Amino acid sequence: MKIGAPRESDPNENRVALVPETVERLVKAGHEIFIEQGAGTAAGFPDSAYAEAGAKTASATEMAGSVDIFVHVQPPTDDEVGALKTGSIVVSTLNARTNGPGVSGLASAGATALAMELVPRIARAQRMDVLSSQASIAGYKAALLAANSLGKYLPMMMTAAGTIPPAKILVLGAGVAGLQAIATAGRLGAVVEAFDVRAAAGEQVESLGAKFIQPPAAEDAEGAGGYAREQTEDEQAKQREFLKGHIAEADAVITTAAIPGRPAPLLMTEDMVDVMKPGSVVIDLAAESGGNVAGTVAGEIIDKNGVSINGPINVPSSMPFHASQLYSRNVMALFDLIIDKKEGTLNLDFEDEVIDTMCVAHEGEARHGLGE
Repeated sequence: MKIGAPRESDPNENRVALVPETVERLVKAGHEIFIEQGAGTAAGFPDSAYAEAGAKTASATEMAGSVDIFVHVQPPTDDEVGALKTGSIVVSTLNARTNGPGVSGLASAGATALAMELVPRIARAQRMDVLSSQASIAGYKAALLAANSLGKYLPMMMTAAGTIPPAKILVLGAGVAGLQAIATAGRLGAVVEAFDVRAAAGEQVESLGAKFIQPPAAEDAEGAGGYAREQTEDEQAKQREFLKGHIAEADAVITTAAIPGRPAPLLMTEDMVDVMKPGSVVIDLAAESGGNVAGTVAGEIIDKNGVSINGPINVPSSMPFHASQLYSRNVMALFDLIIDKKEGTLNLDFEDEVIDTMCVAHEGEARHGLGE
């Protein structure tokens, strides 16, 4: 089977869809692998490493028109979609729930499109879960961004000039990104508190040595797939009032609440930002989907009365080596499901929950009500 991975065209994207270790596995399994020249350079994977792993070189449009499986990190470009061989498989994060034209374009091209961000959150599919693998990277980096932005030590320091108390960091949202931010901030020596609307998150937070905070008599808000359900206005108002006191004491706040395919929930209103001390820092990991914090601007750092509000975009791309490695392993896990190991042929079983959920275009039609 022919499998190709091009260089990402987005200037803010440093990741690559297939790394040499995955290429080597695929070549040993009898597949023919094509990598565009320079595809992995920004992530720390030189062309020579791909050549040693057995990959061949081709341009993005050349491989789009010839490979059986076309693998991307970001959605393929219009030119790539136009060049796709009919019946080919496109594996990528497609932003399918918000990118109707992109899904329709892939359907019109006769491609079968598998959206990596739609891997169902079931035990059997954990190895393919791109959202989790990349969120872990983002959470780790968010803690580093907070530490680098603060004009303070994170750990307690005992010096000849006196003792410096540890910084206080509050993490809002204890999903994968939040838990990694909590763990990293804790390792750096900060005193960490965390909030989540899902009661089950408390045990995980406390297992990392942080303090779990929640309003008295709060109702559990866990929804389908482990994500938080949408809350009522009354619930949100009570939570914001409760959080205000904790935010006022924090040196840094890291917000991580995001719902795939939907705008990010607003966790910090302007009046909540206003209670923060001058020199405090906010890292809003949900900036690309609207932000958890009033005043967040995606891709910028805004000063609000001495409080720095950072809305970083595509945070995993800032750690491209390991982000690419994890993404490539997620893709390989998908290949293990859809490629017959004995015959080396494609096996798309739409009775399989994973394949059915991920597939957003097939045989000229958009699926699951997606598309334009």
